[in-house]
Amino acid sequence: MPRIIMHMDMDAFFASVEQRDNPAYRGKPVIVGSPPDQRGVVCAASYEARKFKVRSAMPSRTAGRLCPQGIFVRPRMEVYRAESKRIMGILGELTPLIEQVSVDEAYLDVSALVDDSLEVDAALEAARPLGAQIKRRIREECGLTASVGISTNKFLAKLASDFQKPDGLTVILDRDKLAFLRPLPVSAIHGVGPVTAQGLEALGLRTIGDLQTTQQPLEGVVGSFAARLRERALGNDDRPVDLSDERKSISAENTFLNDTDERPKLRAALKEMALDVAQTLARHDLGALTVQVKVRYSDFTTLTRQIRVEEPVTTEREIYRLACHLLARHRLVTGPLRLIGIGVSTLMAPEERRQLRLEI
Repeated sequence: MPRIIMHMDMDAFFASVEQRDNPAYRGKPVIVGSPPDQRGVVCAASYEARKFKVRSAMPSRTAGRLCPQGIFVRPRMEVYRAESKRIMGILGELTPLIEQVSVDEAYLDVSALVDDSLEVDAALEAARPLGAQIKRRIREECGLTASVGISTNKFLAKLASDFQKPDGLTVILDRDKLAFLRPLPVSAIHGVGPVTAQGLEALGLRTIGDLQTTQQPLEGVVGSFAARLRERALGNDDRPVDLSDERKSISAENTFLNDTDERPKLRAALKEMALDVAQTLARHDLGALTVQVKVRYSDFTTLTRQIRVEEPVTTEREIYRLACHLLARHRLVTGPLRLIGIGVSTLMAPEERRQLRLEI
């Protein structure tokens, strides 16, 4: 049976919801986030705002300078979550094989919905009407547009959904995948950030096509990622659609109104976030084996450090103590901080870990 993967990605989701709910915003540059005269970042930007190079995660002040006529709207997370639930319900009526990646995107394995006697490219074309059906239902029932990509794996399906945004539907056939990838920049491969891209470009590898044909060793630039990078350049990706609904991590952040390195303020923020994370762990009856801290300085440089422990941490006190340890051990408070955050991962039931230790 051919493997057919679909990626659904909503178009400028938060901003599109605001434009749908307020007709005066339609066709206007809508920026969801803090006002430009306050500390904060852009959560989402409409396509009209993106023409002014406004992007998510950009400081609101920068967005205000780039787009003075932008309409800044405070995020309404409860509304977005409710809309997301409705959209995921539409996908769930097509297939239960869904991996929800975020509030506005998901992978679907639709292999079983096409004739298994078809050759792979014929099967991909047969899945095209399914993508069109999803887009139509989201448009009619939610008043929003989505872009859909279809291919033989998650990597290609994600690239396909980005290809004709907004309101796109792209199928990457197996016979066309190398040609489709060839002109794309190396940064189009997930895991290739700006630093890695610069390292590859220093070797003369600027496009995925360059990676497809190079015989140069890549380990010096990307380490153990080299083998996977070569596979992605050839359009190969064996990751399955992850059907688990388990939480992978829990985090909390605090952006200060004014940059600060005052210890009482930092300690108070850490305690509040540690309590928030601990309460979330308690609600899900989980503990964490990994604790992470995140700091962002005045120049927007961001650092993270983490520690792995033997027994799952569950309490506010444990999380706070480890966060303070990481800040001190790595000397992260070397100047005023714009943001500080705590995260936990490697989640499991505390008694599960203790049982494993008893069995060893």
